[in-house]
Amino acid sequence: MSRFLNLAALTIAVGLAGPALAEPTGLGRPATPDEVIAWDIDVRPDGLGLPEGNGSVVDGEPIFAERCASCHGDFGEAVDRWPVLAGGRDTLTSARPVKTIGSYWPYLSTVWDYVHRAMPFGDAQSLTADETYSLTAYLLYLNDLVDEDFELSRENFTEVVMPNAGGFYADDRPETAVWKNRAPCMTDCKPEVKITARAQVVDVTPDDPTSKHSSAAPAAEETEATKEEATQVAAAPAVDPALVKAGEKVFKKCKACHAVGDKAKHKIGPHLNGIFGRAAGTAEGFKKYSKDMQKAGADGLVWDEETLATFLAKPKSMIKRTKMAFAGLKKEDDLTAVIAYLKAMAE
Repeated sequence: MSRFLNLAALTIAVGLAGPALAEPTGLGRPATPDEVIAWDIDVRPDGLGLPEGNGSVVDGEPIFAERCASCHGDFGEAVDRWPVLAGGRDTLTSARPVKTIGSYWPYLSTVWDYVHRAMPFGDAQSLTADETYSLTAYLLYLNDLVDEDFELSRENFTEVVMPNAGGFYADDRPETAVWKNRAPCMTDCKPEVKITARAQVVDVTPDDPTSKHSSAAPAAEETEATKEEATQVAAAPAVDPALVKAGEKVFKKCKACHAVGDKAKHKIGPHLNGIFGRAAGTAEGFKKYSKDMQKAGADGLVWDEETLATFLAKPKSMIKRTKMAFAGLKKEDDLTAVIAYLKAMAE
């Protein structure tokens, strides 16, 4: 919080009062050296900010397979609409450029910094410096920029020159949006914009009218069985709304790969509707389960509160070669809350 208070104080001093207000404002406190170190993790193109460490292509391969491949593919080719990491050389001037690490990124420091700062998805900043060096080396290898025996370290980091480093130049625009000394990038623009096609974006496909979760599905005829079921539901103990709300917040770590609730569809992982009481690896229509997950279901693993809590705490300890890259929820309160949320949404 102090960091933001200091920023607010600086904004007030510089933006409102200008140089006339030189004395302290009394807001916040100076950051401690440890706090500065914790935030100061950026890496510059010249290598400044890189920690000590090293990692090889060989070491990076199993880390990538375990922590990254479920989203980015075994060879950086990407799964569904997650970013492609490899390939695309000589495509930048084509009608459909493929912007990957090897074809587009100008600096290796961006790769190291982003992997270390933000990956793996849902478990950011869990990678050690050596693991990050190893993953960066492996990403270079996937893009045919180094050999399989390559080892990356702080000492040789700046020796790696990315293929598109020369494709970037300093932004020399003035404060306005018009480029200095350059012609406008577009001419003869139409006065009215009309949508002629729609992007193929996840979750924008029209509902399947046959789906039980579709708003277009015909209403089911009320029978004695459905009346009895409704009575049973009404008699069930109420779910703690605060716990469900907390679980919804925890589920944000999951929603990039899973959906739950009305109109939920399969994504990178299966939707979680009806998961309670379902055998592992058997969601109808989902075909991307690992063999280990399918075997667990065939051997009798059924999802309930207990088995879900065990799996979500540390997925790979329960199912060794699961394709779920998420490292797990560490807090008991988060497990309890997200399971309550799933129970409220998944039925």
